[in-house]
Amino acid sequence: MTAPALFWFRRDLRLADNPGLAAAVAGGRPLVPVFIHDPEHDKSGGALRWWLHHSLAALDASLRRRGSRLIVRQGDAAELIPRLAEETGAEAVYCNRLEEPWARKQQEIVEAGLRKSGRAFVAGNAALLFETGAITTQAGLPFRVFTPFWRACLQERPPSSPLDAPGHLPPVDDTIASDDLDLLPTRPDWAGGLREHWKPGESAAMAALDRFIEDRLNGYSQRRDEPGEAGTSTLSPHLRFGEIGPRQVFHAIRDNAPPSHDADRFLAELGWREFSYHLLAHFPDLPTRPLRSEFAGFPWRDDPEAEAAWRKGKTGIPLIDAGMRELWTTGWMHNRVRMAVASFLVKNLLIPWQNGAAWFWDTLVDADLASNSASWQWVAGCGADAAPYFRIFNPVLQGEKFDPGGAYVRRWCPELKGVPDRYLHKPWEAGRPKPIVDLAGSRQRALDAFATLKGSPLE
Repeated sequence: MTAPALFWFRRDLRLADNPGLAAAVAGGRPLVPVFIHDPEHDKSGGALRWWLHHSLAALDASLRRRGSRLIVRQGDAAELIPRLAEETGAEAVYCNRLEEPWARKQQEIVEAGLRKSGRAFVAGNAALLFETGAITTQAGLPFRVFTPFWRACLQERPPSSPLDAPGHLPPVDDTIASDDLDLLPTRPDWAGGLREHWKPGESAAMAALDRFIEDRLNGYSQRRDEPGEAGTSTLSPHLRFGEIGPRQVFHAIRDNAPPSHDADRFLAELGWREFSYHLLAHFPDLPTRPLRSEFAGFPWRDDPEAEAAWRKGKTGIPLIDAGMRELWTTGWMHNRVRMAVASFLVKNLLIPWQNGAAWFWDTLVDADLASNSASWQWVAGCGADAAPYFRIFNPVLQGEKFDPGGAYVRRWCPELKGVPDRYLHKPWEAGRPKPIVDLAGSRQRALDAFATLKGSPLE
């Protein structure tokens, strides 16, 4: 009997356009699909665990329709993958690479152990459009500014076309058991809003992409900034878990939508995701340390009460509170609002960006180490790209510009339902309670803090 192969699902929970899986199927061996939940290294927040539970269930259902099933184990993959290979008699392990520092180290340990025991190890690229070492400056250095990075990507040969999902798969031995991961919340069950707003899984991801191209791509450039409108793709959690791949999205836009500014703008957002992963690969301390070294001595404040008000959506500033309440309820927040709430935390409150990144990690269904870290550093002004680090979003002006009719704020802050439009984003001028911090005063305090940085243009 031919010895089987393991396919190690990681953050590629789909069957279509899965290079590692395609290679495993092409190898012709009986296949054992396995997922390892590693809470010690992958410290996913509650919203991520909720999504993972349902995504794994959807993946298992897809495998069963093809005659196979998913084996789920919990623990350190560096130990469990070699053990499973021994248990099943597998002579090869296939997977797709990840760029998180802990995941890369884990993969190296797995590969070394397997090769030492005479087993083959094959890893593909399911998460990115381009390999992380392939896009560099003319000097061979990693890009630290998005626009030239994305321009260089578009000058490369386009990513290869997506791969089809496998058809029939061989059955898995009934004696191979799975672990119960116990990922769902129980008491209290806070996931009602997640269930109402999301459907995880590969089929749902493809449906979301089709819906976006048909209904939302036209006019995307403008509507993507309006939080009260359904103008974005909502693909981010599906991409985060690999229920859909970036090549599928890239080619769906290129092949099914006419060339337009809207299509280019959307692909650029896919490019930002790519840029974040390339940054993480080159700068593995991205989640914890500022890319701009002068920020190591920035005078951050410790203000637990203000931070708690921010988390709970009780700052008294409508756009900020609406965003934080949307996040808590749905596990997601509109990107324009994400920038505003992040700027408010790190600049108006002077609370470290790492604190905000940690809260997003715990509450977002699309929390992604590369994008989350790079985005928080970008807003804080200590990361990559050329935006002036002392730029401070004004949440009143942001609300008036992008939510002028108040559809977004009134949805998430019903206590402001009766406030006239002209006061909606600054209700304190209509006699409502003042916010936890004065915007003008806190802005000046932030500028004074920036002026302490070495080489600051504000010195």
